[in-house]
Amino acid sequence: MSETQPPMRVAILPVTPLQQNCSLIWCTATMKGALVDPGGDLDKLKAALAKTGVTLEKVLVTHGHLDHCGMAGELAKELGVPIEGPHEEDRFWIAQLDDDGPRWNMEAHSFEPDRWLDNGDQVTVGDLTLDVYHCPGHTPGHVVFHHAPSHFAMVGDVLFQGSIGRTDFPRGDLQTLLDSITGRLWPLGAETTFVPGHGPISTFGDERRSNPFVGDAALA
Repeated sequence: MSETQPPMRVAILPVTPLQQNCSLIWCTATMKGALVDPGGDLDKLKAALAKTGVTLEKVLVTHGHLDHCGMAGELAKELGVPIEGPHEEDRFWIAQLDDDGPRWNMEAHSFEPDRWLDNGDQVTVGDLTLDVYHCPGHTPGHVVFHHAPSHFAMVGDVLFQGSIGRTDFPRGDLQTLLDSITGRLWPLGAETTFVPGHGPISTFGDERRSNPFVGDAALA
């Protein structure tokens, strides 16, 4: 007998010179998918869609930094799909993408999401339902996407393996970030695997045990 197909599959596609983890997630029942944080390298992302046979249904954005969403508007326009996220508190970041691109020697364009997201919202991808958690601190409008049945989250630049997001950007705040992680991510469960915005995947349990910034021992 063949193994039961999981409801969701994920491919991690590092993009831009900053090697930002863009995630292609898709519903295995419908083969409809979403690209989470398509910051650049659109040819690479379209090739991944072709290779997997996934039909892109929407673009999801965790926050307004250019390596995460600099090319989200161009991709959505080209493929005729909507953009959902981030929280509207990141509107000022998205509004300055046209200026930030040359500053970082990257292509980036401002856009207007079709839907701003708030804590407690849900987004659908095919038959999948993802819960939205507003997790400010790195940016004021940062959101996290969580698929509870898969014990899986995409956390952008809130949390990393062995580290946390920077808080020295405009409207970043360290205590707010720590509160977002401990108050909104840890309750999702130690077994939850997460894809960070950069670097390797980890679990919330591993970070609680060993993260030098936000682990239980560090905050004790």
